[in-house]
Amino acid sequence: MKKILIANRGEIAVRVIRACRDMGIEAVAIYSECDRAALHVRLADEAWPVGPNPPRESYLRIDRIVDIARRSGADAIHPGYGFLAENEDFAAACRDAGVTFIGPTPEAIALMGSKTAARQAAMRAGVPVVPGTEEPLDESVSDDTVRAIAERIGYPLMLKAVAGGGGKGMRMVSAPEDLASALRAARSEAGSAFGDSAVYLERRIMQPRHIEVQLLGDHHGTVVPFVERECSLQRRHQKVIEESPSIAVSAETRRAITTAAASVARTVGYTNAGTIEFLLDERERFYFLEMNTRLQVEHPVTEMVTGVDLVAWQIRIARGERLTLDPDALLTPMAHAIECRVYAEDPDSGFMPSPGKILGLRVPQGPGVRDDSGAYEGGDVPIHYDPMISKLITWGESRTHALARMRRALGEYDVRGIKTTIPFFQWVLDDEDFVAGRFDTGFIDRKLGARNGVPLLPVADRHEELAAIAAALTHMSRATVTMDEAAGGATTRWKDRARAEAVGRPGR
Repeated sequence: MKKILIANRGEIAVRVIRACRDMGIEAVAIYSECDRAALHVRLADEAWPVGPNPPRESYLRIDRIVDIARRSGADAIHPGYGFLAENEDFAAACRDAGVTFIGPTPEAIALMGSKTAARQAAMRAGVPVVPGTEEPLDESVSDDTVRAIAERIGYPLMLKAVAGGGGKGMRMVSAPEDLASALRAARSEAGSAFGDSAVYLERRIMQPRHIEVQLLGDHHGTVVPFVERECSLQRRHQKVIEESPSIAVSAETRRAITTAAASVARTVGYTNAGTIEFLLDERERFYFLEMNTRLQVEHPVTEMVTGVDLVAWQIRIARGERLTLDPDALLTPMAHAIECRVYAEDPDSGFMPSPGKILGLRVPQGPGVRDDSGAYEGGDVPIHYDPMISKLITWGESRTHALARMRRALGEYDVRGIKTTIPFFQWVLDDEDFVAGRFDTGFIDRKLGARNGVPLLPVADRHEELAAIAAALTHMSRATVTMDEAAGGATTRWKDRARAEAVGRPGR
């Protein structure tokens, strides 16, 4: 494997490019029009345009991506996460083109991508699942039939998209009279998001924790699970803070839940990186939730507590190597790690996206700090894609130590020109219930609701930020005028265009 095309953008594309660089493998980037000057384009050995800004015309174009792989001479494709990472048609297209897909087989993606089929696989593996339906409930199933099924399962319950993820196509139903409207809404959202309106029913576990187990499986029959990740800190079903290990999981439960996860993977013949997600109740009883057939956003916390480079192992497995990791060591964390997903969003305006130019950027450094980012000073955060700009990870000898480092790192992190969720994370990390570990999947939504709209960012800080932005814009304007006067406007503009074209070098 000499050259890998990364079918993604942003921080995950940067992460994979760096793994390729470590392994002496050439990296090929793709970019949409607005990503011509993106960091992943600058770091790659070569970069190819893939289409206009909308994802359906660029990062979701299987035909164009596979064609670029062929023309660039790439012998493998890494999908990252999001976009086409869990698309069985993409994995099949890579296989048909003779290009190695760095991930599971198309068959495994299709099987575990169906939430109902995945539940059935878990039951075959002897793993407990939340009571619910075992078959998809598409548009042909009447409301009366769904109502009868719901009565058997019991309320409260969850409606979930069969092909879903990320909280889309999901509705909680507390009473029978709410079922019909929730069913219509869930099916509509699932159809729009995934092209499949089928849903299924699942009893709601009250105030659960969301615990997941990272897995690696090679092509020689070996599957190894890693120490669990705590992913209960969510906002509207989207993870925002993750850590490893979980303070709610005992050593006995760790053995049981990781054994269960590995059993599910072996049952379906799973290969490469994947994650089994569970719900954990207050008595440490766990229930299979779903499987993500890709690398997870939160994979760095596992890397920091085990010392394993998961992306490198994805590549090694894809080229046929055997897993040589010590299974016992993977279940014995060397540290405690926590990750905050930093978004270009305004937490004081309902977390509205805050796209734009990054006018100033100071990234935290020092012991126990890692920043996985696709951003840089002067770079743009486009409106067309997910607004996550970085993942801030800290680790220490204990949870207390890791949290102290995260507070320090958040205090050092300075982003100017756009709003970010950094003040939100500072607020969460100071919450006494969070510090004590008293939380579940509804924790953040409850806490935000209790604030009654009180701003997270003090007014004085907002005034300071506006003054800094105004000063930066004035400085940039004066610098532009000076350059035009000194070198001639036409010459300067020509050089700017030449630099832009060089950044997007269209392949070799």
